[in-house]
Amino acid sequence: MPRKHGTHSAEELCETGSAVYARALDAGRVRTEEAEEAPCLVDFGLLHPDVHDLRWLRPVAPRAALPRLLRTIEDRIAEQRDREEKLTAALEPLMALDAQLSTAPDGTPAITVLDGFERINSAIDRAMGEAREEFLAVQPGGTRPPEALAEALPRDQDLLSRGCRMRTLYQHTTRHSLPVLGYFEQLDGDAEARTLDEVTDRLFVFDRTVAFIPACKDRRLALELRHPALVEYFATTFWRLWRLATPMWPQAAPQLSENGVTPRQRAIAGLLVEGLTDAEIATRLGMNVRTARVHIAKLAATLGSGSRAQLGYLIGQSGILDTPR
Repeated sequence: MPRKHGTHSAEELCETGSAVYARALDAGRVRTEEAEEAPCLVDFGLLHPDVHDLRWLRPVAPRAALPRLLRTIEDRIAEQRDREEKLTAALEPLMALDAQLSTAPDGTPAITVLDGFERINSAIDRAMGEAREEFLAVQPGGTRPPEALAEALPRDQDLLSRGCRMRTLYQHTTRHSLPVLGYFEQLDGDAEARTLDEVTDRLFVFDRTVAFIPACKDRRLALELRHPALVEYFATTFWRLWRLATPMWPQAAPQLSENGVTPRQRAIAGLLVEGLTDAEIATRLGMNVRTARVHIAKLAATLGSGSRAQLGYLIGQSGILDTPR
């Protein structure tokens, strides 16, 4: 049974084909069954059937076969060049558009990937040093580490001293953080902070000119954005969240409970009716699971619930989610 023959081009004549072709040239012919292991010889026109006896194949002289095979290669090259020309013609009109999208008006890249904390912090420091009007920041999660606040204080104060305004949006778990409150007490300038139950991921916007967002969960990658449409989008998103947020500094708005349900429990109630688990609720609200469960237990006690399923029903019946915040 003939062995399986792999596909190859004429310029890569297989070992079996070379051997059979050499025998055919030496003897003037070769039996058809001998060439079955090298069908490439017939495909490339190096062997052809003997018209007087089909049991044999006769070789084509190399000097006659070579020009024809070269023309085949030249035809393939011409075909590829034709495809190149068509592809260039199709994409060339879009290259100008790509240049507009990939660069900001001042010629800087519209999107830059920053790899590593050192490069990310350096780019943020540079943007902060160039800011002249405002700095908008979203800081999700819990309280800020005291050492991080101490490191940021001189930089933030320098920005405020230049007449910039600073607006920071925290998650609610930062609301009564003594390190954060102490940090704002040390600042001299137009600085305000508010809190929300849920915020977006970390976001910095400077002068509506450049924005920074994380590009992975561990924050080791970030994007520096300078495309006007993108930066404006993030700035607009910030101010919409800001209007929904609760003032924290310089004057904190009172957090009053209504019908025995605190604002935090009301936020948790909304997530409970969505079907979220305790862990998912904790993640969304920037708190640990234990704290979330304490709030859930207090909410259940307030509403008189004896089970998770009943709690969801009682939340819907109580109307607490319809209460203005």
